[in-house]
Amino acid sequence: MCFWEPPQINNPAYKGEWKPKQIDNPAYKGPWVHPEVDNPAYVADTNLYLQKDVCAIGFDLWQVKAGTIFDNVLITDSEQEADEIQDEILNSTVKDEKIMKDKLDEEEKKATDSEKKTEDKEDDDKEEETKEEEEDEHEHEEL
Repeated sequence: MCFWEPPQINNPAYKGEWKPKQIDNPAYKGPWVHPEVDNPAYVADTNLYLQKDVCAIGFDLWQVKAGTIFDNVLITDSEQEADEIQDEILNSTVKDEKIMKDKLDEEEKKATDSEKKTEDKEDDDKEEETKEEEEDEHEHEEL
């Protein structure tokens, strides 16, 4: 590849990086600020964020591994209640779920290992058959 290289000779006419000239504008009044117009229908709502009834919740998820389960969804405005329920869930179900997950992972690992051993054995058998065939061919050539 060929890259362009700047000339190595100094340019006496070079005056630095080019910048556009600034021309004075006598009509300039400073940065623009939008005009504020009164709205007679406006009423301040201090509870704008407050929702009385939430009848649905949605999740937009992208999961890497199939089988992901979402449960124990809590919607509350009480931090104390959320902490209590979190402690209850973590102490009761999460430990048991982790034990079950570890057992499933072990079983999957054993199954994968046994599949690998089976594949390796099949590969070894194929190699032996190939060697035997080559030896037979070699013996026939000698005769």
